[in-house]
Amino acid sequence: MAAPTKTLSVADQLDQLQAARKLALTTPVYYEKIVKGVLPIIGPTAPIELRRWGAEFLAESLATPVLAKNEKESLTIAVLDTIKALLESGDDDPIVLKASIGAAASAYPIVVRWIIFNSYHPDPWEQMSAIKSRVFRIWDTAPPPVKLACIKFAQRIVLAQTVSNGQEARLYPGLDVSLGMITGSHPILDPRRMEAEATGLLDRMLGVLQDNSSDALLVDGTLNCLSILIRTRPSTSNRIINCILNFNPLKLANSPMTPKTKVLVKSMEKTTRMLLIHIIKRDPNFQPGAPGSQQLGRIQQYIQRLERSKTEIFDEAGRKRALADQSSAQYGDTKRQRTETPAAVAVTIPPLGPGPHRYSALYTITNNAGLQSFDATQVPHQLATRIVVKTLSSISQGVLDFAIAGIRDRLKTFQPAPTPSFAGAPPPGAINPATAPLGVEEGDDDYEPNFNAAEDTEQILNKLDNAPPEVPLDHTEALDLGPFTLPSPPLLDPDTAIRLAQAAASRLFGPLSSLKEEGSRKPRAGINRLAASSYDRESWLTVVTRLATRSTAGLESNFKKEETGRLALNDTLREMLFVYILEDWRRRIEVAVAWLCEEWYNDQLIKLSGSGAPLNYEKYALRLIDGFLNYITPQDKVLTRFLAEIPELSRELLGKCKTLCGDPTTVNLTLTSMLYLVMMRPPVRAIALDTVAEIWQEYVDARPLAAKYLTKWRPGFIESQTIGQSSAAASA
Repeated sequence: MAAPTKTLSVADQLDQLQAARKLALTTPVYYEKIVKGVLPIIGPTAPIELRRWGAEFLAESLATPVLAKNEKESLTIAVLDTIKALLESGDDDPIVLKASIGAAASAYPIVVRWIIFNSYHPDPWEQMSAIKSRVFRIWDTAPPPVKLACIKFAQRIVLAQTVSNGQEARLYPGLDVSLGMITGSHPILDPRRMEAEATGLLDRMLGVLQDNSSDALLVDGTLNCLSILIRTRPSTSNRIINCILNFNPLKLANSPMTPKTKVLVKSMEKTTRMLLIHIIKRDPNFQPGAPGSQQLGRIQQYIQRLERSKTEIFDEAGRKRALADQSSAQYGDTKRQRTETPAAVAVTIPPLGPGPHRYSALYTITNNAGLQSFDATQVPHQLATRIVVKTLSSISQGVLDFAIAGIRDRLKTFQPAPTPSFAGAPPPGAINPATAPLGVEEGDDDYEPNFNAAEDTEQILNKLDNAPPEVPLDHTEALDLGPFTLPSPPLLDPDTAIRLAQAAASRLFGPLSSLKEEGSRKPRAGINRLAASSYDRESWLTVVTRLATRSTAGLESNFKKEETGRLALNDTLREMLFVYILEDWRRRIEVAVAWLCEEWYNDQLIKLSGSGAPLNYEKYALRLIDGFLNYITPQDKVLTRFLAEIPELSRELLGKCKTLCGDPTTVNLTLTSMLYLVMMRPPVRAIALDTVAEIWQEYVDARPLAAKYLTKWRPGFIESQTIGQSSAAASA
């Protein structure tokens, strides 16, 4: 009994379909297989989500420019039945209808070209005719997005069923399908009937402009479809130009101007104006001396009139209002009546009252309590300077003199009164009771004076005579300083030392974000370049790489077994360099090459010295190539450059590159890189050819190109392998 088939949910099916779409986008050769494979899944009976995805995928597939003409014809003929079924299904979903009509618009000229040369098979034309009839029936009643798709479909029909001027055919051979390709004796296509149908469709498209429609979406969509018709179909250009010149995109401005109305009017006006400007500047049919030059003056006048009307409508708010009634002019404009200048209020500077005062109160001459309490120190110096300069330049000299005089009057109140000297003054020996000095007995004051008399001059001289003599100091001895030693730093445990080393290493990468790269490329100085000779990004990176590789050069190092597991400063810098390069490896491939050159040079010095230190070149070269192999694309020539510029190649390193041949898109890149090594690096020619031989043996998709290189550079290898395989098969 067979096991029941597991049914996938709609979400799982969409995920699988999306993965198939991504594969088709990255590898266009799978387009036809994928499109034909999904047709049974996206039919009219499928869930709405699958139909929406399928209709959009068909529209995208038929519009892609990467397919060749024959492939697109085969693909278009295969999907016509599905497009017809999606359009004629009972569920008129707007998304399905819009995408299906877009796919039909891309398919129509392809079907016309196919039926011109394959009149013996009329089924595709009958299917396209049914699609055309369905689109014309739903055009007027469809929602706006579907109407826009219908307008695009009508434009492609008009292009295919009118005579071309040949410009597109010269620029894009085989892509411009026009009525001129159809002969009068064609068994299926009638040129006269097709031209009449195109004329009717053009009139239907222009009806939006002839009716002065206020639907900005339809107007803009129609105008955007007319440019190519004017440029490549001379039989339609005059009719389209006359219709545009009779169209008034500012008609909505007569209604109340709401924000929505303003947006709609501006959109239609700009689209119309830009289309006409494009015609004047770019279209050779409307240049002076061309067949359409008689319309040139009308177009320029229309553009000028449109700009004036737009200015009058949207710039009215910035103008001054007129008087409401002209009769009020005799009474004058009350808003502009000149009033007499009020008399200036006399300013007084009040004197300071009794009591202590702040220094700031001395210079405060305003009576406003709010200004008096304002802290002027909070104002920034630049702003305060501007205010002071502006104020001093605007006040008069009289006001300034008045303020200075007021401040001087206040200062006088702080000065003590002078001692009076007149005839009635008391004699100098008299004692004023109010100012009697201490020690004078008067009345009943209980005061005990200090009877310890101060030393006189004679007593002071006697003390100095009895003092010991002063010993003069030796100047040399006084200035002689003793030995000075800095205190020894505290001992660091290994964990703290490693943490500080990591912090120091991270600070080395700080300036890289602010340093600029050189604008013009200059020759590289190589391994002998001077580090930090110029303060730019390259010099700083040279410092970092040499600190990572040779920071302990010339120092004796004893490598202990217990220290091998710890990250030293060098290893920390190496890890940070590795991360820095992989963050943007395409642009920083030069940094990677410079770093590996320094590592290789350091390894050679270690080998010569015999110190037993670990070698790092091979380790980090393999890590770097592992880091960016997953992101290699067929256009990445940096792989060839990386392999060509690093100083040493090994079998293991080239074996990493060999894995790229698992992707068919990168086979050419891998083998081209190996060929470059064979031709330009003779020391590694044997290793590179061995890698190509392994690729030939392990990857079937890479055999044609690998065999081509091996036949030239290793003759007889393919024959020996073929004979060996034949003998092995015979013995088996």
